[in-house]
Amino acid sequence: MNTTDILQPFIDSCNQSGLKLSGLDSILLAPAHCVCVFHSDWSATIKLARDAEFRFCAFWCQEKMNELEALVCLEKNGQYLVLRTDVTPEITLASISPIYPVANRLERHASDLLGLQFHDQTDSRRWVRHQAWSQGEYPLRTSFPLNPERNSTPADDSYPFLMVQGAGVIEIPVGPVHAGIIEPGHFRFQAVGETILNLEERLGYVHKGIEKLAMGRDVYKLVRLASRISGDSTVAHCWAACQAFERAGKIDVPARALHIRAIMAERERIANHMGDIGAICNDVGFAFAQYQFTRLKEDWVRLNQTLFGHRFMMDKIIAGGVVVDLDDHGIELLRQQIAKMEPEVKTIVERLEGSESLEDRLMTTGRLTPEQASQYSTIGYTGKASGQCFDVRSAAPYPPYDQLSVTIPGYRAGDVAARAKVRADEIDISLKLILRLLDSLPTGSICADWSGVIKNAEGIGFIEGWRGEILTYIRMNEQGKVQRFFPRDPSWLMWPALELLIHGNIVPDFPVCNKSVNGSYSGQDL
Repeated sequence: MNTTDILQPFIDSCNQSGLKLSGLDSILLAPAHCVCVFHSDWSATIKLARDAEFRFCAFWCQEKMNELEALVCLEKNGQYLVLRTDVTPEITLASISPIYPVANRLERHASDLLGLQFHDQTDSRRWVRHQAWSQGEYPLRTSFPLNPERNSTPADDSYPFLMVQGAGVIEIPVGPVHAGIIEPGHFRFQAVGETILNLEERLGYVHKGIEKLAMGRDVYKLVRLASRISGDSTVAHCWAACQAFERAGKIDVPARALHIRAIMAERERIANHMGDIGAICNDVGFAFAQYQFTRLKEDWVRLNQTLFGHRFMMDKIIAGGVVVDLDDHGIELLRQQIAKMEPEVKTIVERLEGSESLEDRLMTTGRLTPEQASQYSTIGYTGKASGQCFDVRSAAPYPPYDQLSVTIPGYRAGDVAARAKVRADEIDISLKLILRLLDSLPTGSICADWSGVIKNAEGIGFIEGWRGEILTYIRMNEQGKVQRFFPRDPSWLMWPALELLIHGNIVPDFPVCNKSVNGSYSGQDL
């Protein structure tokens, strides 16, 4: 077996520690390497991975015959490692949350929906499990119906929030219903005066049932579902699902289709970053930026509608390629828009950076230290602002980024200003990337010629969405239908960072801190 420079030392370390690895496979979930672990060695093996500086990516679980299988994905130097272990019903698995704290909510997700039980968890409270499910019911198991007959669900008002007591300590509940049109999420603050001592998030109020809805779908219907995981990341999630399918089915996607996918992904990145910078500034009363970036974003998404048939480019990526081509006129419109927008964005950003009042509100506010970001495996613009400069396009490049050199911005201040600066840098980088993609746009087909059926296979996708790394795992059964679908949005690794960075800030600064992270409620509320 061929192993990589990061995998072999890890295997050697496991062998030296007396840990038994029951299987190795470099093909099954390529480009990730798979290692099967005995459940009794689960915690010790993952500790060795942490000591070897592997970054936590995701944890998920699936049914396997009469057992459950737990999987964890780790990354180091752009190379991915998937550890997997079988767990029988009478066994409790060692929690990895003491090793990787950010894994806790994903473990609770697996426990709530599939019944996987853990010991030594840092937090064993339910996460997505609500009052519609009785004790012993696990809605993600195949035996549980998609639409069970239910009476009205009781109010979920008994969640055991952390209690903080002391002289002068007040508790401030916010949400889950908010004044704006954002999705539901509850924030429970403990504060002394205006200074925040602790923040606890409670999410999962909608629970769309994405993973359950995926079961039994064919490839095409699953890809449409993936596009709707988080509406602002429809291109990235759709691409990640298609990439997982294409790897499982060994489908060669035409080069032209891959370029068009990348153009759409960069346009999605730019649109969201423009919206976020405007919203961050607006939260501290600097409405000028909101006006200007909203205007530019509207022009941007209108051209999406013209060229791709949808403002957010939903359902334009399919397994094997894309459904919309770019003709010469469309390419010229893209070039003209970038030529017009690039200097405008630069001028607006320069004015923001020159504003002392804006600097006073954003700098040092909501600081996530590089040490905290590393411990909590923080990714995307939140990680890049705190010294964690991982980007799939550069560290583990997939076509067509493997033909390009992608600049990755990085800072260590870790405050709101740094997170806004990363966004501004990425807008400039993505504008230039689109031009390079247009310059090198290949000729040829925009979709592979394939059967449309993938049987008895599994695949994994890694795409750099605008929030950060998206991981998607897919398993197909013998009939060519989806058996397991797990999409890990970057928000799973970003919401915990918000709880850390808000400590010591004042309550009125929570909105701007929250917007600077901008985790997706929908993306983690599967």
